[in-house]
Amino acid sequence: MNIAIVGASGAVGQELLRILAERQFPVNNLRLFGSARSAGSKYTFCGKEYTVELLQHGDLFRDIDIAFVSAGGSVSKEFAEDITRHGAIMIDNSSAFRMDENIPLVVPELNPNDITQALQQGGKHIIANPNCTTIIMAVCLKAIEELSHIRRVHVSSYQSASGAGAAAMNELEDQYRQTVNNEEVTNRKFPYQLAYNLIPQIDVFGEDDYTKEELKMYYETRKIMHSDIAVSATCVRVPSLRAHSEAIWVETVEPLSPEQVREALSHAEGVQVMDNPKMVNNTLSNGEYPYPMPLYLSGTDDVYVGRIRRDLANEKGITFWCVGDQIRKGAALNAVQIAEKLIEFAYLQKK
Repeated sequence: MNIAIVGASGAVGQELLRILAERQFPVNNLRLFGSARSAGSKYTFCGKEYTVELLQHGDLFRDIDIAFVSAGGSVSKEFAEDITRHGAIMIDNSSAFRMDENIPLVVPELNPNDITQALQQGGKHIIANPNCTTIIMAVCLKAIEELSHIRRVHVSSYQSASGAGAAAMNELEDQYRQTVNNEEVTNRKFPYQLAYNLIPQIDVFGEDDYTKEELKMYYETRKIMHSDIAVSATCVRVPSLRAHSEAIWVETVEPLSPEQVREALSHAEGVQVMDNPKMVNNTLSNGEYPYPMPLYLSGTDDVYVGRIRRDLANEKGITFWCVGDQIRKGAALNAVQIAEKLIEFAYLQKK
């Protein structure tokens, strides 16, 4: 199969290379694309060295089967026609097409059949990857929705520096060093110092003083789940390097017990329950912890759920805590899983 990665030098592009190799995705030919700054960079994939080509208009994607695009919304919009013109399927990690009614927004554990929308007669051959915080939450919500319809969700997200890219991770580390050494702290990727701080703003403010990140969680969840579910989010940047955490309160039509929810989540695809509150201050013999923490779960594929309990303020409410690696399941892994579904559904034959 002929694969292209647009934005190969970025954090998600690099993770895509690792995941494609780990999952032994059928790659016969690979092409890497990037900006003028990245062009010429070399990366190794499965023992072979590849050079990043300059992304430009034309027929570069003539022989490509799948293009993973992780270079920002403006790039996705500008090059979508070039990428899909000759039949390549574009799996896009930006927000450019997520709310386009003619383009599916897919989390394979939830709505894999929506993929067919991109490939039907007249389809745009584009599949959108949801926002990372939406993916992490939605994977958990599916199991609860199957027990009883979810009316509303309140969520607070605690999003690591890497959600703003590799440069943001470097900036956070620099800020810790600068603070400890009593040096002037520099802010480039964040509006304020993140080290030793929390910033209750991710992306720009929009309607009703919600940020774009918070509104994504509202609109994207409804589209993915084909539901009237209402989501109210507060998204916070926190001074951890990688993996996002979320505190979630769910109200269902019928009251559910923590035991019902725990059992459902324990069988949910892409979810692992880590809920052992009596083991606080101890590490279990198998290396687990009493609840999910981003430090220990960075680099993992599943969404981990703990602190499952009844909501004391709502008789039909359940609350829980979850952690997921937003570069893997929140971006690169979800994109590769979409590609795997394309093969499974026989839209693309292994070549």
